[in-house]
Amino acid sequence: MPLFMDVHEELPDGATASDVASAHAEDVKIQEKYGVDYKSYWVDDTSGKVFCLVEAPDADTAITVHREAHGLLADHIYPVVQGG
Repeated sequence: MPLFMDVHEELPDGATASDVASAHAEDVKIQEKYGVDYKSYWVDDTSGKVFCLVEAPDADTAITVHREAHGLLADHIYPVVQGG
Protein backbone atom coordinates (compact mmCIF):
# COMPACT_ATOMS: atom_id res chain seq x y z
CA MET A 1 0.00 0.00 0.00
CA PRO A 2 1.27 3.53 -0.73
CA LEU A 3 2.94 5.50 2.04
CA PHE A 4 2.43 9.24 2.54
CA MET A 5 3.84 11.99 4.75
CA ASP A 6 1.41 14.77 5.43
CA VAL A 7 2.51 18.15 6.72
CA HIS A 8 0.44 20.51 8.82
CA GLU A 9 2.19 23.87 8.47
CA GLU A 10 0.64 25.54 11.49
CA LEU A 11 -1.02 24.27 14.63
CA PRO A 12 -4.18 26.10 15.68
CA ASP A 13 -3.49 28.85 18.23
CA GLY A 14 -2.88 27.38 21.66
CA ALA A 15 -2.63 23.77 20.42
CA THR A 16 -0.09 21.57 22.20
CA ALA A 17 1.66 18.26 21.54
CA SER A 18 -0.97 16.71 23.81
CA ASP A 19 -3.71 18.03 21.52
CA VAL A 20 -1.93 16.47 18.54
CA ALA A 21 -1.77 13.15 20.42
CA SER A 22 -5.53 13.34 20.97
CA ALA A 23 -6.15 14.10 17.29
CA HIS A 24 -3.94 11.16 16.28
CA ALA A 25 -5.93 8.89 18.60
CA GLU A 26 -9.11 9.99 16.80
CA ASP A 27 -7.50 9.09 13.44
CA VAL A 28 -6.64 5.65 14.76
CA LYS A 29 -10.21 5.09 15.97
CA ILE A 30 -11.68 5.39 12.46
CA GLN A 31 -8.80 4.55 10.12
CA GLU A 32 -9.79 0.92 9.59
CA LYS A 33 -13.11 2.04 8.10
CA TYR A 34 -11.11 3.56 5.21
CA GLY A 35 -8.31 1.01 4.90
CA VAL A 36 -5.80 3.52 6.27
CA ASP A 37 -3.02 3.07 8.84
CA TYR A 38 -1.67 6.20 10.52
CA LYS A 39 1.78 4.92 11.53
CA SER A 40 3.28 7.76 13.53
CA TYR A 41 3.43 11.52 13.85
CA TRP A 42 5.97 14.13 14.87
CA VAL A 43 5.42 17.57 16.35
CA ASP A 44 7.80 20.52 16.03
CA ASP A 45 6.61 22.81 18.83
CA THR A 46 9.02 25.55 17.81
CA SER A 47 7.67 25.95 14.28
CA GLY A 48 4.17 24.66 15.02
CA LYS A 49 4.42 21.96 12.35
CA VAL A 50 3.07 18.41 12.51
CA PHE A 51 4.11 15.52 10.29
CA CYS A 52 2.04 12.34 9.93
CA LEU A 53 3.19 9.09 8.32
CA VAL A 54 0.29 7.12 6.87
CA GLU A 55 -0.34 4.09 4.69
CA ALA A 56 -3.42 4.68 2.56
CA PRO A 57 -4.88 3.61 -0.76
CA ASP A 58 -4.36 7.21 -1.94
CA ALA A 59 -3.80 10.71 -0.57
CA ASP A 60 -7.49 11.62 -0.72
CA THR A 61 -8.42 8.71 1.53
CA ALA A 62 -5.80 9.73 4.10
CA ILE A 63 -7.23 13.26 4.04
CA THR A 64 -10.74 11.88 4.53
CA VAL A 65 -9.68 10.24 7.81
CA HIS A 66 -8.29 13.53 9.16
CA ARG A 67 -11.42 15.39 8.03
CA GLU A 68 -13.80 12.96 9.72
CA ALA A 69 -11.70 12.33 12.84
CA HIS A 70 -10.96 15.93 13.85
CA GLY A 71 -11.10 18.32 10.90
CA LEU A 72 -7.42 19.29 11.01
CA LEU A 73 -6.35 18.91 7.39
CA ALA A 74 -2.77 18.76 6.20
CA ASP A 75 -1.42 21.59 4.06
CA HIS A 76 0.66 19.16 1.99
CA ILE A 77 0.73 15.41 1.47
CA TYR A 78 3.67 13.69 -0.21
CA PRO A 79 4.03 10.14 -1.46
CA VAL A 80 7.15 8.67 0.19
CA VAL A 81 9.17 5.46 0.11
CA GLN A 82 10.61 4.12 3.34
CA GLY A 83 14.39 3.92 3.39
CA GLY A 84 16.59 1.55 5.30
